Amino acid sequence: MQPTRRTRTQDLRVFLADYTEHHPEDVLTLDDRIAGEDVAALAVELAARGREEMLVCRDVEGLDGTPLVTNVFASRHRVARLFGTDAAGLHRAYQAAAARRTEPRVVTDGPVLEHVTQGDAVDLAALPIVRHFASDRAPYVTSGVIAVEAPQHAEGRAGNLSYHRSMVHSRNQLATSLHSRGHLWQLLRLAADRGEKLPVAMVIGGHPLFMLAASARVGPGTDERDIAGGLLGEPLEVVRTPRHGIRVPASAEIVLEGVIDPELRADEGPFGEFSGYSSDRSTHNVLTVETVLRRRDTLLLDVVGGNTAEHLNLARIPRESEMAEKLRERFPEVTALHYPTSGTHFHAYVALRPSRPGQARQVMLGLLGWDPYLKTVVAVDDDVDVTRDEQVLWALATHLQPHRDVFVVDGLPGSPLDPSSTADGTTSRMALDATRGPGFDGVRITVAEDSRRTARRLLGDGAG
Repeated sequence: MQPTRRTRTQDLRVFLADYTEHHPEDVLTLDDRIAGEDVAALAVELAARGREEMLVCRDVEGLDGTPLVTNVFASRHRVARLFGTDAAGLHRAYQAAAARRTEPRVVTDGPVLEHVTQGDAVDLAALPIVRHFASDRAPYVTSGVIAVEAPQHAEGRAGNLSYHRSMVHSRNQLATSLHSRGHLWQLLRLAADRGEKLPVAMVIGGHPLFMLAASARVGPGTDERDIAGGLLGEPLEVVRTPRHGIRVPASAEIVLEGVIDPELRADEGPFGEFSGYSSDRSTHNVLTVETVLRRRDTLLLDVVGGNTAEHLNLARIPRESEMAEKLRERFPEVTALHYPTSGTHFHAYVALRPSRPGQARQVMLGLLGWDPYLKTVVAVDDDVDVTRDEQVLWALATHLQPHRDVFVVDGLPGSPLDPSSTADGTTSRMALDATRGPGFDGVRITVAEDSRRTARRLLGDGAG
């Protein structure tokens, strides 16, 4: 075990202070008293106005003075700054950092251990939690990352980090959903086979790079805490929880340590999911909290759910980065990939310079096969900006002939949160080739660059 060293670079509070100092125009601080549901409404209204500032709300009803920070991931430019790049370089920068996997460094102390509550003294009513949408059943923990260690009896299985929506069920229990049927759900099944409960720890409030690592798509033999070390550029500093020894960030704001009993069930939902619908689909699991760790003067890092850019970016940036790397390795003609907010997690746009007939189809088949969430992929030429829906729609309108350029594959597994999926969870997938193709003779309208500069000057943006 390494000696204690409270790192500054992994501390959420230091990140917030530094970012506010260097990018004050990108942080909106509110001192007015607001209701919990006003937080999500603010994020939605900002997006409607084309804005994406990080939100700091200092006085939220029901939080007893706990400041709330949200909308951190709403901006790709802000996320890219974490990697020292711009939005165009985000995929490559993320993949390069994630590839530098580094095991965590265990320390003996950290800010998260400043206040420890155990046993009968645990009362989840004291947690800072807000209701996000009027359609939500109750206030929800939306930023909770559940950490679990590698099982002793399953060779090739590593520890895991993953997100799971959770609402307070009783004094010491959270009703939670393992609906993704991911690695945590699989580890719970292994525990059930042994007749055991699964020890877990929920982290609420970590550095943004830790949060991105928890969204990484890796195999069951890779621990996302190692990915966090790669993203941070140094080992993730962790302490072990008092009862079960689960490694959690030393500088986390709140950690809830306990067990998930495979036999316990509790109703939860509806909850506003990424599809834009309130979802009842849930595994109805129960996390019994045995220990609460928290910092003094706790800060609540919230994630606005639903189909907001905040919620979608947190999950899709790692997914996009992985898919972009796969595509470029196999198809060097691919120049850009984007999962638009308008398509939640179900649409992707890919730009390429086709070198032979049928190549766009091959690229789209690769995407539809690799990413189980995708239902629709649109391929465009490399002069189309895939980050702008209107440009992709223009390419569809002017390049695509449905009888020739569309194909559908059905009977494939889909997302359990897709409200249009069939009863057995399968979906069909569609590919639309909106590249110009061979023999296309249209010539795009062009505007001279000097005229653009004049227009910008006349419109007052300072460019000249």
